Amino acid sequence: MNQIEIRATADLSLKGKKIIGRPVVYNSPSEDLGGFIEVISAGAFGSSLNNDIRALVEHDSKLILGRTAAGTMTISEDEQGLLVEIDPPNIQAARDLMTSIERKDISGMSFGFTVNANGAQWDFDKVPAVRTVSSAILHEITVTGMP
Repeated sequence: MNQIEIRATADLSLKGKKIIGRPVVYNSPSEDLGGFIEVISAGAFGSSLNNDIRALVEHDSKLILGRTAAGTMTISEDEQGLLVEIDPPNIQAARDLMTSIERKDISGMSFGFTVNANGAQWDFDKVPAVRTVSSAILHEITVTGMP
């Protein structure tokens, strides 16, 4: 569902390597998040996609892979969801991550966001309940083994 890939050169450094993936797939139910399932509607992040958004490892703000303001991550939106392209830094954490992605030990992406006021609708008639997010602010995307 949230598969990622690496496009690489034969070079052992990270030069020329990119992480490409979809942290958000529109209208796709999440796994059970502890009593509810979440669905992100198309266009839910609106103008927040123009903010300075960071790419992290496992939602850890100390492990920054890229950011939109620096031009080391781009985010595009299409009918399927959000697509990101990250130029990872040549640091040990990124090299370790790239090895885990290449081995397919890590194969997913996730995201951190805040729902705007009145930006979600709940359906408590379903079990588990479903929260449909239609308006939110995207803060970060993350490469993770547990999307």
